[in-house]
Amino acid sequence: MNNVDFSKKIGYTEIGYNMPEGREILMKITSVNVRKVEKENSRMKGIATVILDDCFAVHGIRIIERNEGLFIAMPSRKTSDDTYHDIAHPITPECRKMFEDAVITKYNETEAE
Repeated sequence: MNNVDFSKKIGYTEIGYNMPEGREILMKITSVNVRKVEKENSRMKGIATVILDDCFAVHGIRIIERNEGLFIAMPSRKTSDDTYHDIAHPITPECRKMFEDAVITKYNETEAE
């Protein structure tokens, strides 16, 4: 199998986030939409959609409140054995932080409906 440098092949011009050891994520979050949810006695505070590179959408990201503050839960599906499995999720802590920072920042900027 040939190793292809897709960053050059597709012509990325911006880096979304720097990673340790000189690695880089060659994608960027180009849009975040948040809908606040106000439900009594619920820890879920909103739902977000993140668009990557203006061409890939991740819907159903839940914004959850806990004692330490807000965090995001990636979209998941309940399986036949009553467990939940993520449908899409960041692989590295750096990528998760990029998602979390973008979603929570947008949440804090968004007015309640």
